[in-house]
Amino acid sequence: MKINILYTQIMALALCCASLVGAEERLPSESTIRIMSFNIWRDGNGGKQPLSQTAKVIQMAKADVVGLQEAKPAKVKAIADMLGWHHNGTVISRFKIVENKGPGIKLRLNSGQEIVVFNNHFAHAPYQPYQLLSIPYGKGKFIKTEKEAIAEAGQARGHQVAALLKAIKALPEKELPVFILGDFNEPSHQDWTAKAATAGRHPIKVSYPTTHSLTKAGMVDAYRAVYPDEMKFPGYTWTPTTKMTDPKDHHDRIDFIFFRGKTVKVEGAQIVGESRKNADIVLSPYPSDHRAVVATFTVTHGS
Repeated sequence: MKINILYTQIMALALCCASLVGAEERLPSESTIRIMSFNIWRDGNGGKQPLSQTAKVIQMAKADVVGLQEAKPAKVKAIADMLGWHHNGTVISRFKIVENKGPGIKLRLNSGQEIVVFNNHFAHAPYQPYQLLSIPYGKGKFIKTEKEAIAEAGQARGHQVAALLKAIKALPEKELPVFILGDFNEPSHQDWTAKAATAGRHPIKVSYPTTHSLTKAGMVDAYRAVYPDEMKFPGYTWTPTTKMTDPKDHHDRIDFIFFRGKTVKVEGAQIVGESRKNADIVLSPYPSDHRAVVATFTVTHGS
């Protein structure tokens, strides 16, 4: 009898251990995540819509992680609370926020894989497209050449970009996937190409320094990785509030998601906005003066 009881106890313990091992093995080997960059326009009230409309944009985009710009901490918390999400500074996430990384934060995905997210809102003026097109804005002087545009952009945002790159370089876990979100207030060197200038989309070719610096540092522009043809897929995020023909404005792509990591693969990218003509995901009334960008990634765990 005692032997039978002992045997039963041993078998029960073995089954329990096997169950625990099986549960551990069932953890997903990769995570599929949707990451979004969204300037919500003056705390979500610039478009005179309730904050719930801003939250609805995020829900429509089926985002998991969102970098918010033009959002005070109280509004960030309010949006996160509406969604039942975590929040920290200017980032909201359905995943747990486990650590601050200076200007970035660390998140833990369902697979256990950790990622670092940096959210940015770079200086809005002087704004080089307006300077090149002689559109008055702030105290920006009018300019004519690529060299002048690069210099003006560097003076406006160069210190912010340098600080970002320094923070990324200082990360102790060098292999962690890194995502950079933001309203850069500066177009991309991959959009203001010679081809685009020849077609009359932009006044001249400009190798804008912010996106060029990130690319040189090994970061990948998610939208351009999915849609490399800048002419067929302009991806305009600025702005749904004016017409393309407005002589006092210039439509452009200034909101970005960049990424880095051997375990990261971008699967798709979409623009979120006010109409089917200008966006892939549509909500009306749309509450912001920026269209948002959202990208889908697979992140493999531990390889």
